[in-house]
Amino acid sequence: MKMRKPLLARMQKFSAGSLFALCVGAGIALSPLTLHAQNFQSTQRQALDGVVAVVNNGVIMRSELNDRIAQIEQQAQAQGGTLPSRSQLESQMLERMVMEEIQLQMARDANLSIDDTELNRQVRTIAESNGMTLDEFADAVEADGMTLASVRDDIRREMLMRQVQQRQISNRVSVSERDVERFLSQQGQSGEQNFIEETRARHVLIALTPNRDEDQARARAEEVRQRLSQGSDFASVAREFSDDSGTALNGGELDWVRPGQTVAPFEEAMRALEVNQVSQPVRSQFGYHVIEVLDRRRQDVTQESQREQVRQAIFQRRANEELETWQQEIRSQAFVDIRL
Repeated sequence: MKMRKPLLARMQKFSAGSLFALCVGAGIALSPLTLHAQNFQSTQRQALDGVVAVVNNGVIMRSELNDRIAQIEQQAQAQGGTLPSRSQLESQMLERMVMEEIQLQMARDANLSIDDTELNRQVRTIAESNGMTLDEFADAVEADGMTLASVRDDIRREMLMRQVQQRQISNRVSVSERDVERFLSQQGQSGEQNFIEETRARHVLIALTPNRDEDQARARAEEVRQRLSQGSDFASVAREFSDDSGTALNGGELDWVRPGQTVAPFEEAMRALEVNQVSQPVRSQFGYHVIEVLDRRRQDVTQESQREQVRQAIFQRRANEELETWQQEIRSQAFVDIRL
């Protein structure tokens, strides 16, 4: 069943924080008196601003954190959602911002960049995936309380982080022909033509963090499951709660998943679900998942293309596992001074 999703739910796999940006003004002319008042307010804000985290040679300002928190609170209010306490919310969001800052610093150190051509292509892809022209996409962004300029800036940062991740992870993951043969043998797929079952699913991930232990993560996942059972929109809940930076803004959607592409506990739980059924919290090395199966289909694959698809699936699964390990490593190696 094809479901209509809000714009933010259909954004194509950018981080959960990527659209939490300040809305800039409409550019109207200002009188000298108004301009003076704005300059005073800006100066006053700077004076009241402060550093909430030092990350290596960079800082995260209180105003930046407040902007992120305000966006989350606005979304929760619009959706009738509940949020953790202010202190918990600040800690969780600041930890996410710290990880972003570390990766963006790595991108700068490696002289990585995203030119306007690449950025425009990605923005156009996102618009088209939502069935919109660029003008329609800009209108929809503004209707959600953002600006196209801020969205472009956040997409550029996300693309930089993706470049860093790909560079680091690709060197740490390999797939041999023996791996492919073993997988095909286990799945009983060895003919010239085979069928493979794909599952379209979405999920909410509640990760364990320095500020959220096992019991807290499980309780939060159970809260997510309860809200869904009471009729809350899955995409809205994913945007509010999910710690999977790759899918949160896309409403938790994983698109079509093939056997071997996800970690074993996730795949086992997903396989057991009926279409439109939501799982209980599922524990994996990433945290707790709440999964919904949206659809299933069988795909014909030739032997040659099948081997390549299996190779990519194994690589993706291992890369996902390695990404978690790598992020923990760079977090532990960075100098981080939290000043909340």
